[in-house]
Amino acid sequence: MSAPTAPVITGLGICAPTGIGVEAHWSSVLAGKSGIARIERFDPATYPVRHAGQVPGFTAAENVPSRLIAQTDHWTHLALAAGEAALADSGADLTAVPEYEMAVVTSSSSGGTEFGQKEMTALYRNEPSWVGAYQSIAWFYAATTGQLSIRHKMRGPCGVLACEQAGGLDAIGQARRLVRRGSRLVVTGGTDASLCPYGLTAQLSTGRLSTVQDPERAYLPFDAEASGHLPGEGGAILVLESAEAAGERGAGTGYGRVLGYAAGFDPAPGSGRPRALRRTAEQALADAGLAPSDIDVVFADGSGVPTDDRDEADAITAVFGPGGVPVTAPKTLTGRLYGGGAPLDVATALLALREGVIPHTAHIRDLAPGLGIDLVTGAPRELPLRHALVLARGHGGFTSALVMGR
Repeated sequence: MSAPTAPVITGLGICAPTGIGVEAHWSSVLAGKSGIARIERFDPATYPVRHAGQVPGFTAAENVPSRLIAQTDHWTHLALAAGEAALADSGADLTAVPEYEMAVVTSSSSGGTEFGQKEMTALYRNEPSWVGAYQSIAWFYAATTGQLSIRHKMRGPCGVLACEQAGGLDAIGQARRLVRRGSRLVVTGGTDASLCPYGLTAQLSTGRLSTVQDPERAYLPFDAEASGHLPGEGGAILVLESAEAAGERGAGTGYGRVLGYAAGFDPAPGSGRPRALRRTAEQALADAGLAPSDIDVVFADGSGVPTDDRDEADAITAVFGPGGVPVTAPKTLTGRLYGGGAPLDVATALLALREGVIPHTAHIRDLAPGLGIDLVTGAPRELPLRHALVLARGHGGFTSALVMGR
């Protein structure tokens, strides 16, 4: 039996700290223009972390139907806007696709944190009658998937992946499965938004956030001064279609093809077994039917935690050899967007494949000794690009890899 045709990504919608819209984001990435600044959604003065990646100029009233604003969280507002943009970008006529052949799969790390804090504050300060009815659904991880499905009348299989940063690739991997099982069009990707007191406190509990006060020196994956990462909000929503459906309406291969995917989970600490990233990357390549020499760029997870950076660098060099493939982590411009971070990396990788340009990892001065990777720094690097490998890891051991083709 022949291998199934790789599905294609025909639409991108981006709401990220680097800008709203594909071209705004891409321009910022190439220019190394950071979207990280002092947190504005609340006063962070009493917190050890005071900077984050924030979506510039986003107003829910201009991007979300008014009745949905009060019913949903900021994280869902960002996804609704990005979803609308992705569908418009794809050019798909949804009225021509049977409702049960359209699906939605998104990723979320924390759900509607800000909405939940507001309603819980009303409860603690007053009484249960002060809590709005939408608290029961707006905080839930699947709220974004549900709202996108309802808004666009997509009644096929729907779901959500809650695997922190890795969940963004897992959502796209699940979207690919759905296409193989008969869905013609799947809205996928994800956003996150936990820039509220409760959300930041929860993130601080991991011990992985950088407390360096200079926003350009706080998040430095693979750098000798790496000290953790900064958080961020936003992400990307993508439209994934079967190659046949896209071809029938003249969309061709769109931005690119999803060729391979794999997921793994780290063993328990102290077990002595190797972490999962290397084998996950190798399984994704095998799933794509490609050799390491076929990969032209790796979009790294880039935790910024020194032990994680070394583990990732060791995995990359084990698969590709020392300096065997250019590596980049443009998320230094946005912070880690959790459920939205990996979809944004996929969107950026697709744009890199389209333009033949590898964006650089901004703010890096000195690579940590002994890492052995060819990290692209200083300026973008122009190269003929065919295939990209995107890596993602989530707190707790989640690990995923996705192979994209031009």
